[in-house]
Amino acid sequence: MPSVTSPQLHEKASGFFSSSAGVKLKEARQSAGTFVGEVTKDAKDNLTDVAERVGLVVKSRWALLQQPSTRRAVQERLICAAASTGTLLRKGVTETKGKVVVGKTKVEEVAKKTAQRSKTLLTDIERWQKGVASTDVFGVPIEVTVQRQQSSRPIPYVLVKCADYLILSGLNSPDLFKSEGDKKVIQHLVSVYNQDSNALLPEGVNPVDVAALAKCYLASLPEPLTTSELYNEIRGAHSSIHAMRNILKRLPSVNYTTLEFITALLLRVSQKSLLNKMDARSLAMEIAPVIIWQKGGKPEFYRKYWSQPSKGSSKNMDPPLSYSAWDMLAEEGEAIDASSLIPLDDGMTTDFGADGMTIDFDAIEVVVCLIEHHNAIFTDANETVWR
Repeated sequence: MPSVTSPQLHEKASGFFSSSAGVKLKEARQSAGTFVGEVTKDAKDNLTDVAERVGLVVKSRWALLQQPSTRRAVQERLICAAASTGTLLRKGVTETKGKVVVGKTKVEEVAKKTAQRSKTLLTDIERWQKGVASTDVFGVPIEVTVQRQQSSRPIPYVLVKCADYLILSGLNSPDLFKSEGDKKVIQHLVSVYNQDSNALLPEGVNPVDVAALAKCYLASLPEPLTTSELYNEIRGAHSSIHAMRNILKRLPSVNYTTLEFITALLLRVSQKSLLNKMDARSLAMEIAPVIIWQKGGKPEFYRKYWSQPSKGSSKNMDPPLSYSAWDMLAEEGEAIDASSLIPLDDGMTTDFGADGMTIDFDAIEVVVCLIEHHNAIFTDANETVWR
C-alpha cells in the first residue's frame, strides 16, 4: 500500500532541516578545518624536528671522522681489507698458474707421445718405401752401418753390445747360439737397434736371446760376412792355416775385423763348453750358415722359428726355402715368399740335417778352423782378446 505522509510530518521535517541541519553542517565544516590546520602544523613541527636531529647526527659523525684516531682506524680497516683482497687475488692467481702449469705439462706429455708415435710411423713408412730406413742396422750392408757409426772400431755396435753382454754374464748359459730364443724378445730388440744402433740391451735379458740377436743380425746382411767373391776360396782353405790367413786378408777391412771379432767371441764361448754345452764344432754348425753362403741363397736357420718340419724328413726331400732376415721375424701364420730356392752346386759338399736345413760341411770346417786356430790366423796387433 502506498505510504501516506501527513501534512504535519512534512512541515516538521522542513522545519528541522531549515533550522538545525544547516547549523550543524556549518559547525562540522568549521571543526574539520580547525583539525586539518592543527594536523598540518603538527606535521611541519615533526619534520623540522626530524631534520634537526638528522643534521645533528651527521654533524657528530662527521666530527668523529675528522678526529685523528678515528681517521687512523678507518685507514687501518681499509688497508686490512685491501690486504685481504690482495691475498685472495694472489692465491687465485697462483692456483690458476698451477693449473696452467699442470695443463701445460700434460699437453707436453701428450705432444711428446704423439711425436714419438709419428716418428715410429714415419720410420715404418720409410722402410716400406725404400726397403730399409736411414737408421736401420738390420738388412743394411755392414760397411754402411759402420760408416754411420763414425767409430774408430769398424764393428757394428749391435754385435759389440751382444758380445760384451755375453762375456760379462752369459758364457755359462746352455745352448748359446743354438737355442732359438724368445721370438717376441728378438723382434723387440731388432726394432730397438733399428731406431738406435747404440742402444743398451735391457737389464736381465736372457743371454740366449742376445746370442740369437747376433745371429739374426749376421743373417740379415745383404751379402755374407765372408763375401760372395771369396766363397769358394774360403771353403777350400779350411785345411791350411796359412792359406786361410792369406785369403782372409783380401776381405774388406770391416768384414775382416768383424769376422775376427765374432770368431774371438766363439772361441771364448767354446772355452766354457763344459757349462754351456757348446764346443767349437757345435758353434760352427750354428754360425757357418750365417756367415758363409753362396750368392743367391740366404741363410734359413730360423725357419724352424715359424714352422716345425715333420719328423719324417729325409735326404730326398725338396730343397728348403730361402728366407730373408725380415722373413725370419715374420709373425706366425704369415705367408712367406717361396719363389726362390737355394741353388746347389753339384760338386758342393752339402747335406740336409734332421730338421731339413742345408748343411755345408766345408763351411762348418772353415768356422771350426777359425775358432780353434783363431790366434794363428788373425795375427794383427788389434785382434780381440777376451779376459
